[in-house]
Amino acid sequence: MPLPCPTARTEYGLVSGTDALLPGVTAYKGVPYAASTEGRNRWRAPSALAAWDGTRPADTFGPICPQPPSELADPALPRGEDCLNLNIWTAAGQPDERLPVLVWLHGGRFLYGSGSDPQYDGSALAAKGLVVVTVNSRLGALGYLATPELSAESADGTSGNYGLLDQIAALHWVRRNIAAFGGDPGRVTIAGQSSGAASVMDLVYSPSAAGLFHAAVADSAVLHPRDPAIATLAPSHRTLAQAERDGAAYARERGAATPEQLRALPLDTLVSGSAADDPRIPGTPPPPLFRPVVDGTVLPDTYAGVLAAGTQNDVPLLLGNNRDESGAGPGVALTVEEYERRAAGRYGDFTAEFLTLYPATTDAQASARHTAARADSARTSTHLWAGEWARGARSPVFTHFWTRTPPGPEGAARGAFHGSEIPYLLGSLHALDRPWTEADRHTSALLTAYLANFAATGDPNGPDLPAWPATRPDRSEVFESGQGWAPIPLADPARTDFHRRFLQAQTTAW
Repeated sequence: MPLPCPTARTEYGLVSGTDALLPGVTAYKGVPYAASTEGRNRWRAPSALAAWDGTRPADTFGPICPQPPSELADPALPRGEDCLNLNIWTAAGQPDERLPVLVWLHGGRFLYGSGSDPQYDGSALAAKGLVVVTVNSRLGALGYLATPELSAESADGTSGNYGLLDQIAALHWVRRNIAAFGGDPGRVTIAGQSSGAASVMDLVYSPSAAGLFHAAVADSAVLHPRDPAIATLAPSHRTLAQAERDGAAYARERGAATPEQLRALPLDTLVSGSAADDPRIPGTPPPPLFRPVVDGTVLPDTYAGVLAAGTQNDVPLLLGNNRDESGAGPGVALTVEEYERRAAGRYGDFTAEFLTLYPATTDAQASARHTAARADSARTSTHLWAGEWARGARSPVFTHFWTRTPPGPEGAARGAFHGSEIPYLLGSLHALDRPWTEADRHTSALLTAYLANFAATGDPNGPDLPAWPATRPDRSEVFESGQGWAPIPLADPARTDFHRRFLQAQTTAW
């Protein structure tokens, strides 16, 4: 006779879970945290659900938010505007255990992806004593469209950050309900990679998210506010005026002049054009047109402005970069001429000094120097950001630099590529069909242990783990993860000094 399904009581009603991928862990899938966003709820803040009678099965993933086709979302899952749901993994034996909580925000250029991606499976971290939550939030035009008319009808006079508002609503749900799953609402860590990490940092900067989390993890998203690389990466944002102009043009192209007409448009009409790039910003690729907005409310100011004012949510941070991301790595093949042209485009008046520090006389050298310079720049940029953070915050920052190449053809072609750390960080190797080795499993065991400690205490360190020192402005080093497990220099001292001076000389601040 089958055992009864475990149940938990949320504020809206009972939900029943199912066995997760690892023994001893229960998964609750597709649990709604807000009402459908279709119809009159399009481009409005998320609204409360209606309660349900009986027990709602939570044994399959819910609908994912509408998005263009990609490899980042299971084509078998339904898609629709009733997509504000989350997934929970817990090994709590009793609902009063008060385990630390990790809320994962998925990446995908604010356009793609979902919390049901297998690489985000929370079973392993749940087995280590965390309650893991993954979240779906609105994407593309449905998540980040702004127009003057939408701003006029809102209470705060702004529009464009609906995806971030969804994430904030999910965190409110977690605070009110996670105890029913054995989680501690007083120990919530938000985490993400790429645009998920950009979302994490937007919430760190947002007064609207104050008190909803107690630590934050952000991989591949935190650079110094004067770093030109931000323009084309996930942290890139728009002003409200820019976003309203973009949105008004997008609406006109689709024959809609009012919010009512926009809300009446077929879903496919909105989704088909939402993957547009921002034509104002050159890059490979340029950022998506629809991304977060500095609206003065959800995002009160630029990153530089918030850090200068010291108004960020002061919580412990764990920040990472990867060795072979942002157009670097073994798959990059540049000629000397291309290398020098790219250098001139980024470094301007600093180009001659850059080429002295990173000389290349052959194409092979050009590709290698390009990758080395990207890594040195990213490490230095994040380190300088930590110095800006320390001016207005007391909480520590722990930075790391991921250097492990995963097994399989993608690792062979791309090295320690963008996002390659995720299965190790979340412990989801068991959920992915890749030729993992015992060394990979050991690496994941270390990284998940650091993450579990950080979620529990705000410090990744613990027994039998190599010491991970907090980042200090007076020490030009970063903790290496993946291959080595110790602090390493940001770069050769002359190169570190170059990148520091270059960033500090920039006049544009994000």
